[in-house]
Amino acid sequence: MMRLNDKHLILSTAGIAWMATSTVVNAETVERTFAEAFFVARRADGSLEILGSAVIWLLLAMSVFSIGLIVSMAIANRRETILPDKAVNRVQKPLKSGDYERAIKMADSDDSFFGRVLSAGLRRSPHGYEAIIRGLEQVADEETTIRFRRIELLNVLGQVSPMIGLFGTVYGMILAFSAIVASGGAADPVMLAGGIGTALTTTFWGLVVAIPALAGYALLRNKIDELTIEATLEAEELMSPFRPVSEATP
Repeated sequence: MMRLNDKHLILSTAGIAWMATSTVVNAETVERTFAEAFFVARRADGSLEILGSAVIWLLLAMSVFSIGLIVSMAIANRRETILPDKAVNRVQKPLKSGDYERAIKMADSDDSFFGRVLSAGLRRSPHGYEAIIRGLEQVADEETTIRFRRIELLNVLGQVSPMIGLFGTVYGMILAFSAIVASGGAADPVMLAGGIGTALTTTFWGLVVAIPALAGYALLRNKIDELTIEATLEAEELMSPFRPVSEATP
């Protein structure tokens, strides 16, 4: 027959095994719930919160889109696309030698900001130096405005995303206060967790979208402004052969 000590040993071992299994399951549940909290909004009973989750995933999509837009705009507004050194050197040689037709062809073949501005100026060369400068600066302003408009979407994303996050915050607090009202003023913290979690998560993702978008917008705008001004001044400098020479007074 089994002794009493043996029975106690078996029961103790079973109890420890059950506690260990329960701890592992609880840990997995907590880990899974914590990870899901950043991507899925849930109610206190564990059911899916559709509107809160929709706000979270909308902000996630906006975050991915803004990062992609920052990268694409950074590539589109490099120095090579605004003021390429090779284009300056190619056009400079025929201008110095007086071969203006060849200079116009080279400027037309260059699709950069500098090439378009220089081409506009050279095509007005028959009308004099003042016409060259006016045409050059007009095209420079138009091209700069186009580049600014393309990055303006980053500013819009940076301004709108905190508002969407605030919408989720208000909605989450409404859920939390609704739980307090439903419980008669003595709500279980678990009942409040769903609404508060939705509020904090949407605020988090709103900031995740806004901060890179506004920072990228400011950096790109400054870069475009700096390079376009430099390219315009370089084009004006190349137009110096068309500048009229003032006659010396006797």
